[in-house]
Amino acid sequence: MNSNSHSGSRKIIIIGAGFGGLSCAITLAARGYEVTILEKQSVVGGKLQPVERSGYHFDRGPSTITMPHVFRSVFEYAGRSMEDYVELYELEPRTRNIFADGSIVDLSRDASYTAQQIAAYSPEDAMNYPRFLQESEALYREADAQFLNTLLLSWKDKIKPSMGKSLLRVRPLTTLQTLLRKYFRHPNTLLLLGRYATYVGASPYQAPSIFAMLAHVEANQGVYGVRGGTHQIIRGMEKLALELGVQIVTGTAVNRIITASGRVTGVDTNHGTWQAPLVIVNGDVLSASQMLLSEQQRPSLGNRRIDAYEPSLSGFVTLAGVQQQYDQLLHHTVFFPEQYEPEFQSIFGQKQPPRQPTLYICHSGYSEPELAPKGGSNLFILANAPYVSKEWNWQEQSQQYGQQIGSMLEGYGLKGIRQGPVWEHYTPEDIQRDTYAHRGAIYGISSNGPRQTFFRPGNRSPDVQGLWYVGGTTHPGGGTPIVTLSGQLVGRHIADML
Repeated sequence: MNSNSHSGSRKIIIIGAGFGGLSCAITLAARGYEVTILEKQSVVGGKLQPVERSGYHFDRGPSTITMPHVFRSVFEYAGRSMEDYVELYELEPRTRNIFADGSIVDLSRDASYTAQQIAAYSPEDAMNYPRFLQESEALYREADAQFLNTLLLSWKDKIKPSMGKSLLRVRPLTTLQTLLRKYFRHPNTLLLLGRYATYVGASPYQAPSIFAMLAHVEANQGVYGVRGGTHQIIRGMEKLALELGVQIVTGTAVNRIITASGRVTGVDTNHGTWQAPLVIVNGDVLSASQMLLSEQQRPSLGNRRIDAYEPSLSGFVTLAGVQQQYDQLLHHTVFFPEQYEPEFQSIFGQKQPPRQPTLYICHSGYSEPELAPKGGSNLFILANAPYVSKEWNWQEQSQQYGQQIGSMLEGYGLKGIRQGPVWEHYTPEDIQRDTYAHRGAIYGISSNGPRQTFFRPGNRSPDVQGLWYVGGTTHPGGGTPIVTLSGQLVGRHIADML
């Protein structure tokens, strides 16, 4: 008999040990709940997994860390100091942006320095940059006050007057691209700031203008590296969770959620049954619903409704361990193609990888040389990619597409990038297999349009009492700090409610 077969009203099961699951577990355990996390993979972290190859350390997953106050508050809620568990360091400049015409903008906390670089190709855009940052900050403050720190559990929450006023202020029907065009004319500046839509898995031509707030988040609040690699945030959260008595069971896949009379009673796994009156799914609401509940158990979220949601971007990841270094690269570097719009038409329209994708490279060895062998580079290379569909077969195409990425990078001056001891790919199909992300989407559902941005599937199941969701598909949305916030909000609400 499993030690897991006892039940009690203060017992909670969390499915998935990503940022949302761990932050939720810590929040609940700090309030005296008995929490068990069941994780399918052998290592906690969800989509963020550490990879070691030939002495090169990589983080396969999120690498741009922003909003450090969100992570700090997880530790502080438990009466701890984050600095005792994980060390963040601010990056200055934040990110290097390299454009097809050879222009370079190193995004800085010093707005005048960023503007000076923009002025090299567009004095007019440079003049408007400070004004744009003010609008970006105003949008962030609005989102922070009305959306990010509140669970929208009922229609009453969503239609309260302050929410209505707030929605009007953030102009949900205005796209990010339309807002940017109010301030900027030059394609480089539009690419530089339009890319923020991809942080939530969307297209700048369809995502609402609220995501312009990310310019303020990066430039003013900062972009951070994590000592030892991004996965150290997860390790720090895991350590705190264990100290608080959370039981973390890896290598355990949940097969179904067990219900009786419309209430959760536990979960069935590949290692037996676990009972609890409350289950929190840290994972994709859509795939979890389809895989863990029968359609009869979830009348509000039938298969047709699930299919009606558009999944977010996915990613084609290449890990390159190279025995040389490149002057072009900072900790974060983005190479933009000549045209941006075809990338999103290809991804969301044709559901095929773009011919000329934007390429993002994280070279954490730039800040911490010990993450690669002496004189070497550990490069995490990400190309935006379509979610899994019948339009593209990654098993057949990934090597060829990987060679195309390699050729592009060599064209950008990163000679010999494929000649190192590490050159491997991780596809949207791999993401789907390893994390049960719906159709391999990284950020859950896309934020293309107001409905998918502001009216996401709820954190509380409308069909099954005692079943909750945290993660990028539900409120408040995708992205590492926001998913962490999702776990905190649900944890606090449950602790206050019970």
